[in-house]
Amino acid sequence: MNLKKRQHFKKLLLAELRRHAQHIDDEQARALDITNDDVKDSDQALHDVIQGLALKLSDNESKMVADIDQALMRMEEGSYGKCVRCGREIDERRLEALPTARYDAACQAEVEAAKGQRAGPSL
Repeated sequence: MNLKKRQHFKKLLLAELRRHAQHIDDEQARALDITNDDVKDSDQALHDVIQGLALKLSDNESKMVADIDQALMRMEEGSYGKCVRCGREIDERRLEALPTARYDAACQAEVEAAKGQRAGPSL
């Protein structure tokens, strides 16, 4: 991948990082506001559900930030844009759609298929 393309993807990753970091801050602030509200005993269950949902959203955003951080680290190492499983180049259209992609399309399909086979019964 040439320098111009790496810089393009780095800009995409940094923009996503800022967006997700802001969302984490917003969600954590909202969870704290919910915690500090005066809640009637009858509303405690609803309060707990809302607080759990707000914290879960923050967990998901934190995972996205970690994925972006890993992509930026691969960029620094010179391995960004290469599949971490097979070493082949990841299609640029895939990187445009998902700048944090670690696998090429073929390996991603294999990883997802393996996860599906290990999944237990659903409720």
